[in-house]
Amino acid sequence: MKHYRTISLLILIMLTLIAMPLAAGGKTEKPEKKAEITVGSKIDTEGALLGNMIVLLLRNAGFTVIDKTQTGTSEIVRSAILAGEIDIYPEYTGSGYYFFPDQTDFDLWKDLRKGYEKVAQLDAEANDIIWLEPSPANNTWAIAVRSDLAKSEALATLEDLAAYINRGGKFKIAASEEFVSDEPALPSFEAGYGFTLKKEQMLVFAGGNTTLTEQAAASGQEGVNAAMAYGTDGELATLGLKVLTDTKQVQPVYAPAPNIRKEVLDKSPSIRAIIDPVFMSLDLETLQTLNSRISVEGLSPKSVAQAYLEEKGFL
Repeated sequence: MKHYRTISLLILIMLTLIAMPLAAGGKTEKPEKKAEITVGSKIDTEGALLGNMIVLLLRNAGFTVIDKTQTGTSEIVRSAILAGEIDIYPEYTGSGYYFFPDQTDFDLWKDLRKGYEKVAQLDAEANDIIWLEPSPANNTWAIAVRSDLAKSEALATLEDLAAYINRGGKFKIAASEEFVSDEPALPSFEAGYGFTLKKEQMLVFAGGNTTLTEQAAASGQEGVNAAMAYGTDGELATLGLKVLTDTKQVQPVYAPAPNIRKEVLDKSPSIRAIIDPVFMSLDLETLQTLNSRISVEGLSPKSVAQAYLEEKGFL
C-alpha cells in the first residue's frame, strides 16, 4: 500500500505542475521569433558604418538580415522606411525638426535629449516609427575651409565667412546635391548668415559622401577651397581643413539613432537590447576615429564596424 501511495503522490505533483501555467493565465510565454529584417542607411561614410554595425549585430543575434545599406540620400531612405521597404536604419535627431516643422520650436532641437525625446514621440504617434537610443555625438552639417585660407583671411566662424564672401572673396565649395538643395543644409546657412552662393561657386557631387568634398577642397580641385562636412568626420585635420564655428546655432544637434518600424520591434523586442548599448558607446571622438579609418585609411565600412564591435565585446 505504501508503494501505491507514493506513486499516487508523484502523479498528483505532476498534474499540479502541468496545471500551474493554466492557473497563471492560460498560456506559457512563447520564445521570440527571429524575424527577417531589412537594414538600410544613408549613402555617406557614417551611414555605411552605422548601417553595417546594425547588420552585423542582428546577424550575430540570429536574425536573417537583408543588407540594403547605403540606400540613398536622406529623402530616399526616409521614404523607404515609411513605405516598409526597409525595417531599420540610422537617422539623426535633428532631422526631426524637418520631419515635423509645424509642431516644434527650433530651439528645442539644439538640445540632444530634448530633440530625441520629441522626435521619438512624434514619429511613434504619426508613423509607428520607433527611435532607439541615440549616440552622444553631434554629426551636424558644417562648412570647412582650407587652413591656408582660414589663416590668410582670419576665418574662424561662419560670420567671418559671410563677410569674406560678401566683400567678393574667392570662394568655391565642394558639396553634395543634398547639401546644396535641402533646406536644412546650405540654404539655412545662407539665410542665417546673410550670404548667397552662385552656381559657379559650387562643385556639386551626386552622392553625399564628405570624403569626396573634403578631398576636393584639400587638393584644390577646380578651384575649390571649402567643403561640406559633418561634425564627426575623421579626416578634417589630416586633410588640413578647418570647420567654421556655427556661432548663431543655425544647425540643430544631429545625434545618430536607429529608427525601426514598430511592427518589427514588437515582434522582436530584443533588438533594443542588442543595438542600444552600441550606439550609446559611440561618442564624438569614437565616430571621428572610425570614420577616419574608412575615409583616410581606405578600409571598408564593414571591416571597420566589425573590428569595433569585436574590440568592445558586442560580437
